[in-house]
Amino acid sequence: MKREVYLDNSATTKVLKEVADEVYKVLMEDYGNPSSLHSKGLYAEKAVREARRVISNFLGVEEKEIYFTSGGTESNNVAIKGAVKALKRKGKHIITTSIEHPSVLEVCRELEEEGFKVTYLPVGEDGIVKVSDVKNAVNSETVLVSIMHVNNEVGSIQPIEEIADFLKEKGIVFHVDAVQSFGKIPLISGLKGISLLSASAHKVYGPKGIGILYKKDKIKIEPLIHGGGQERGLRSGTENVPGIAGFCKAVEILEKNFSLWKEKMGNLKERLKTGIIDLIEDVVINTPETKSAPHILNVSFLGVKAEVLLHALENYGIYVSTGSACSSHKKVKSHVLVAMGKKEEEIEGAVRFSLSPFITEEEIDYTLDVLKNQVKELRRFKRR
Repeated sequence: MKREVYLDNSATTKVLKEVADEVYKVLMEDYGNPSSLHSKGLYAEKAVREARRVISNFLGVEEKEIYFTSGGTESNNVAIKGAVKALKRKGKHIITTSIEHPSVLEVCRELEEEGFKVTYLPVGEDGIVKVSDVKNAVNSETVLVSIMHVNNEVGSIQPIEEIADFLKEKGIVFHVDAVQSFGKIPLISGLKGISLLSASAHKVYGPKGIGILYKKDKIKIEPLIHGGGQERGLRSGTENVPGIAGFCKAVEILEKNFSLWKEKMGNLKERLKTGIIDLIEDVVINTPETKSAPHILNVSFLGVKAEVLLHALENYGIYVSTGSACSSHKKVKSHVLVAMGKKEEEIEGAVRFSLSPFITEEEIDYTLDVLKNQVKELRRFKRR
């Protein structure tokens, strides 16, 4: 049987058995529609209420501020489009960064076509935006700022707490894409200063197809989906109760293990990074030394095409990524590495390793051994 080492956890994670069991139970037993008045419906409604309680408690916010969506992409769309359309009489200026996820950047480009002005802030070589740049970009027309917490390709942590403090004073809506930080690093206590926040279950060992949007109670946004008025009118449509219950169970487990898992992933990341530097020549570490998430390591192997290396590693049961899973089929350069000022060769050879707490040190060592040999072989082949 071929060995498997899954190092693409930023793309998606394996569902925990307890989560799968909970989803199965809801599918087979508590399968009623939460809007139905009979007992089956009431059991389903109870599961949704419990999930809202657990997730709001984890974030330190009110239950009524949690809305269920189909995932991070929908949450980002609802947050940005819904907020700016509700606020367009106040102004039509949006601020974001040049390294956001496509589900933010594509929304901003669409809004530009509708007459909104968008400022795309640069980042430094470390992939981090300057707070001063955010402050300087704000003007009288600014109605929304959208900045991710952790970058999905290189793991850089953005200074959202300082930005949140500034924007709160200005009364500007602040949206945070927390898809890669939720459950991985601490969020601002009570989400102070954050107006809207997106997260997704399948990044934290929950099922695909379910996410949340945190909306501060006083923030008004226009719904994108109209219908029966579910989710207090913000997101109509019959609730995905199995997914919601699975997300709830994943968060319960995550909350109990948060500190332990964070420390373990950080140690594994350091072991992997040190091993790569010690064993392989001509590499560039794209993930910043400090201010980076514990689960993401982005490395450029000079003289090697990342996609070729990806498949070479796959032959040995090692699964990695060349960047964002949501843009991997577009065959374009990483906009994140371009924004960081990386050279062509560095971008071409960039591989993302993303960890989970269920990986062992022995699996990291196995990965390093295979990686060393495959990089050497691919470089030798290229020189022929």
